[in-house]
Amino acid sequence: MYNSKSKLIIDIHNLKKSYGENHVLDGFNMQLFEGENLVIMGKSGSGKSVMIKCLVGLEEPDSGTIEVMGKDINRLEHEELDELRTEIGFLFQGSALYDSMSIRENLEFPLRRHTKKFGVIQDTSPMVLEALENVGLAHTIDLMPSELSGGMKRRIALARTLILQPKIILYDEPTTGLDPITSKEIILLMMSIQKKYNTSSIIITHDVDCARVISNRMILLVDSINYAEGTFEELAASSDPKIQAFFK
Repeated sequence: MYNSKSKLIIDIHNLKKSYGENHVLDGFNMQLFEGENLVIMGKSGSGKSVMIKCLVGLEEPDSGTIEVMGKDINRLEHEELDELRTEIGFLFQGSALYDSMSIRENLEFPLRRHTKKFGVIQDTSPMVLEALENVGLAHTIDLMPSELSGGMKRRIALARTLILQPKIILYDEPTTGLDPITSKEIILLMMSIQKKYNTSSIIITHDVDCARVISNRMILLVDSINYAEGTFEELAASSDPKIQAFFK
């Protein structure tokens, strides 16, 4: 569990990324600690998604450094980067399940793709069932994604993320498009997983209630930089109009 003496997991310093004259990130800094839930909020186009892409090596920054578990992302060879990515789980906003595959096959896919981490697994059923039990959906193992509700798909996507036993989870708008009751269920599930596996999480969200419940710390992105940082309570109490705009 996160505390003031937790180990540094991600360290981003002075990250800059531009597309022509559009300065998407202009000196972004971020630290993520072991067991921490870090919420990042910012309006559309503020650089959140670009930062995530740089973090996993899908985009190359113009300048700045990104260290993940002590490794400089920009200096890793392709094979080393691919190996590091198995330690980073990603929950996509749209769940991104394969419609032509059953739930079982969706969860087996990353296990078969990353044989270097686990070896060749003859029987994946125990790992698939454990991942589904973690999200309370073991009974869906032989269903197709089209047979599930939006909230169930989000939970299955989280199970697929967990099956690789990542140390870091990146959540991209985990409650977007869900009704309030299902959103609460997803938030509680995220908290349960963090507690069980001591994952370190970055949560990109516009959902103030999600941020209030789940965050240990928050970063607010304004004008391509991390404009403010602190706990939910500290930021919500600020009189700065740019900060207050996030909480209205």
